[in-house]
Amino acid sequence: MTKTAQSSKTPAKTTRHRPHSGKSRRKARRWSQRVTDSSDAMDLQPDVFKSDSPETIAKSLKQSATHSRRRKGTPYQSAMSMLNFYINRAGRNLPEARRATLQRAKKKLREAFGRA
Repeated sequence: MTKTAQSSKTPAKTTRHRPHSGKSRRKARRWSQRVTDSSDAMDLQPDVFKSDSPETIAKSLKQSATHSRRRKGTPYQSAMSMLNFYINRAGRNLPEARRATLQRAKKKLREAFGRA
């Protein structure tokens, strides 16, 4: 087949990836901050995740989720999603003691919604 005949067909797929520029990569890493700032998923009490008590965190999340009119899922789904979002957003920067408290809050949240 000649080159002209081959060019009339669909072009061959390439598997080469383009390198990320610094700007787009930096922007991609900060999507969670944008969600935190602009999301209207639920109105949380200020500094709810800074509490040292798993019970307080779970109680506050349950109260916020049950009173919210803007959630898409069930109150349990919304509350657990917010807690997971916070844990995942902190990533490796979250100290072990803080992570343990938040994991206990998950357990308390399940209990608060009768899903233990």
